[in-house]
Parts: sequence; C-alpha cells; structure tokens
Amino acid sequence: MPYLNWDTKIVTDFSTENIEKMYDAGYVFTRVGKGVMNKTRSFRIELSKFEMTSENRRVAKKSENISLRTAAIPYEKYDWGIGKLAKDFYESRDAVFSANKIKEMLTDSVKSNFNKILVYTEEKKSIGYVICFETKNISHYSFPFYIDNPGEPSRGLGMMIIAIERAKELGKKYIYLGSLQRPNDTYKLQFRGGEWFDGEKWQTDIEPLKEILK
Repeated sequence: MPYLNWDTKIVTDFSTENIEKMYDAGYVFTRVGKGVMNKTRSFRIELSKFEMTSENRRVAKKSENISLRTAAIPYEKYDWGIGKLAKDFYESRDAVFSANKIKEMLTDSVKSNFNKILVYTEEKKSIGYVICFETKNISHYSFPFYIDNPGEPSRGLGMMIIAIERAKELGKKYIYLGSLQRPNDTYKLQFRGGEWFDGEKWQTDIEPLKEILK
C-alpha cells in the first residue's frame, strides 16, 4: 500500500515555532530528505488526557524489564549492526528500509530531519530503537525497529507505551505516533487522549476512523 500523502512541503524555517505549527497542520517529517514534510492522516495523543488503561498496564507489565535511554542525533554510538537490525526488521514486514538510509538518518544532520534516538535495553543489551523528532512541546515517535521475540509478541507496543509515558513525564503537549492507513494501524486507537487528522482538522471521534481503516 502506498504511503498516504495529501500534500508535500519542503520547509527551510526549522525554528521550533514553525515546525510545531506544521505538525499541528497535519504535516510530519519524512525520511526522504531534509525539510521534506508530508500531510497525512496523522495520529497524536494529547498527553494531558492520557491515562493508562487496563490493557496498557497489561502490556507495560510485560515490558517492565526494558529500560529506555535517549541520545542526540548524530548518534555517536552508531554501528553497522543498528543498520542491519533496521533493514532486517522492515524486510520481515514487507517494507524497504536500507541500512544506508538508517545510517544517514542517524549520523548525518545535514540530510536528516530527526534529532533524537530512543534506545531500549534489556539486561544491558540493546533490543530496540526509535528515531524521533522532538521539541520542548512535541515528540514524533517514528521508524521503530527492534529484535523480535516470539515470547513477547507485544514488544513493539510496549516500547511505544514506554515512550508515551516518557513524553508525558517530560511535560510535552503531544506525542505523534505516525499515520493511520491500514487495518492493523487500529492498535493506536486504544490510547486515551488520541486525535487523528482528517485532512483539514484534528478529530477525537474515532468511530468514523474505524470505518475508514476497515
């Protein structure tokens, strides 16, 4: 399925005020090139309204041994194994994401739109990463990849919940969780405080969205 893109803009004003304004207008940074932003059916959580549900807590409990640390991009500890993990992860999900593109996004601030990497560890071993764009007020959780664990099928969701809690603790207003395009994207709708962009404005009623994603 092609990526849902209603409009593309290339920004040259990278001020916090302008980028937050673009996100609020439904645009998100992409991996295509510096300043390239697409308008899409974005999903975000208003963190002042976020509270863990019983299902969130159930998943979080399975992830309680996972720790999170953050680092700036360019990422000084980048190595070839990170690029290979990302490439293999996306290939296993019938998506294309080259190791070279991952390296570029994590090490080349001239070409990359992203400024933060989330590093997840378990028993002192790195098990997952998420490439992010952040300001004081927003976090864009984008391009997650991790070591699959058959015994922990909800690992990806657990990582996302950890990031949501972190963003709330840091006092951010919103965390953006990517776009809503496919039926399997409905897992994002479980989060309290969720909003989706319909092409013109942000909506809180998810019932019409469920029909769209069928």
